[in-house]
Amino acid sequence: MKVLLCHENDIQEDDSRGFELDEGNFFAVKKDGIIYVYNNRCPHLGVPLEWQEHQFLDSDKALIQCSTHGALFKIENGECIAGPCLKQYLNKINFTIEDGQIFIQLAPSN
Repeated sequence: MKVLLCHENDIQEDDSRGFELDEGNFFAVKKDGIIYVYNNRCPHLGVPLEWQEHQFLDSDKALIQCSTHGALFKIENGECIAGPCLKQYLNKINFTIEDGQIFIQLAPSN
């Protein structure tokens, strides 16, 4: 199933944006012109990650940070490099960009 997330220009460089859709909660990060999309769910406790609305990055905007326990994740692959979920990964979401629009690819529900 293909679901519209947003326009790629809606996510600023070195920034993040969260999305609450009928299909679930997601967030996207733009780093070095590349967009990454993940489920908004910490692998440790299953809680949402953001500190405030659309705030998923640490103060240096170098890593994704969980607001509950401070775990740090690499933007590029979602690997936890610090915190209680060390070596676990955020759930990366497949997506395509068509005419500047970001569409996430979700498995159909049965």
